[in-house]
Amino acid sequence: MCAKATMEEFEALLNESLEIDTPDEGSVVKGRVIAIEAGQAIIDVGYKMEGRVDLKEFANPGEESTIKVGDEVEVYLDRVENARGEASISREKARREEAWDRLERAYGDEERVEGAIFGRVKGGFTVDLGGAVAFLPGSQVDVRPVRDAGPLMGLKQPFQILKMDRRRGNIVVSRRAILEESRAEQRAEVIANLTEGQSIDGVVKNITEYGAFVDLGGVDGLLHVTDMAWRRVNHPSEILAIGETVKVQVIKINKDSHRISLGMKQLQADPWDTVADKFPIESVHQGRVTNITDYGAFVELEAGVEGLVHVSEMSWTKKNVHPGKIVSTSQEVEVMVLEIDEAKRRVSLGLKQTMRNPWEVFAETHPTGTVIEGEVKNITEFGLFVGLDGDIDGMVHLSDISWDARGEDAIQDFRKGDTVKAVVQDVDVEKERISLSIKSLENEHMAEAVDGVKRGSIVTAEVTAIEEGGIEVEFNSVKSFIRRSDLARDRADQRPERFTVGDKVDARVTNVDTKTRRLGLSIKAREIAEEKEAIDTYGSSDSGASLGDILGAALNRNG
Repeated sequence: MCAKATMEEFEALLNESLEIDTPDEGSVVKGRVIAIEAGQAIIDVGYKMEGRVDLKEFANPGEESTIKVGDEVEVYLDRVENARGEASISREKARREEAWDRLERAYGDEERVEGAIFGRVKGGFTVDLGGAVAFLPGSQVDVRPVRDAGPLMGLKQPFQILKMDRRRGNIVVSRRAILEESRAEQRAEVIANLTEGQSIDGVVKNITEYGAFVDLGGVDGLLHVTDMAWRRVNHPSEILAIGETVKVQVIKINKDSHRISLGMKQLQADPWDTVADKFPIESVHQGRVTNITDYGAFVELEAGVEGLVHVSEMSWTKKNVHPGKIVSTSQEVEVMVLEIDEAKRRVSLGLKQTMRNPWEVFAETHPTGTVIEGEVKNITEFGLFVGLDGDIDGMVHLSDISWDARGEDAIQDFRKGDTVKAVVQDVDVEKERISLSIKSLENEHMAEAVDGVKRGSIVTAEVTAIEEGGIEVEFNSVKSFIRRSDLARDRADQRPERFTVGDKVDARVTNVDTKTRRLGLSIKAREIAEEKEAIDTYGSSDSGASLGDILGAALNRNG
């Protein structure tokens, strides 16, 4: 009976052992560390199988292994028996399989996972997620670009899984998403405690061309450059520095976008409240040029109060020039207040109004008839422009250039840069026009040339030209023209060709007009006058004496 029972027990144990299947290759099994030697842990995975695993597989990146004999661990069974008759096992693969199961559950539930950055690769970093390696793109490290990731290396911290593919073994994570989420919570809490109009201290976090971002204790607000001071600020760095603590006022809060607008000037007195009292109309003040544009220049009268000098109010004489050629940035200038619009916060200023109108000055110092001397600045189809005192110009019209030549011909004798004399004919201050005349100078010469010469006088002139209608003569540099009908008393002698250039002729003055510079001469009138004088002196036609006898007697007497 005893032998039979023993056989039955043995058969039962054999059957039990046969019923227990050998674990499948490629699965995770539990084992116990039975020895540690040569940098490896020898692990009994049961089923009369042992395997070896490098100690480094039991340590986190950058850390030492703490495994010891007797510890129970999970390993991945690659093969039941290798060439040495041992099981081929891996702790790393076991951790990976375990990690993937855990990460897939977290990904599906949109939960955070813990990991540590342990390496740098192209475009980002590698992260150990407790057995699975994930990729952290450089753009997902922080909310702002990170220049030095050293302090983050090896540090356990939460990550958000953005994408994962188990078949390909790809996992992409983000640290930035965690920061933005916590930041959003913090922003919401800080914003909930802020009110518009509230004054608060903040730290300048970043400076841009258009303003500065100020940290209000977990939330950033924008301090725009136009809200930093009442005066013009060209760049925020003029008055702020990164890390500086400043007092600001909350101007506006957008609860939806969590955007906060801040101001500094709102905490100061508005200088525009007293502009009308400090700068009355037509008052003159010293100011500094702060900005120059195509249409004028801005002048700061005091901190926070600027006025515009329009280009048309900059100079009496410089027209159509860029304001930058009249004033320069930072230049101290004297300006007059022309207009104030408090509603639009605008002040209109004048630069030229602080100086006398040069046309008024010229009119006072150069009355009509004054002879001036100046340089020909420009020549146009209608006249000459002559530079005058006060940086202004006067114009000599074509009709006022010469008495003797057509204006179109006379103007050909002048060149830019020539110095000319002219007579002031008219000054129109309102229209800023000065009329000059060159030919009027000849009237003065005419007056000198004919001084003492009256109508009826006999003068000797020189023939300068022979023409069909008469001859041209000159007396004391004054030219005159004797018509054919005035060349002689007798019609037969009224022939211009009987004269030659250079001949001296005696003629009677029939007209003197200094205004038009005209001297009327007549040989015929002289002959008739002489005949009348001879008759009056030596006889009359009634006594029976012939004209020839009378003239002969007169000639003999004169001889």
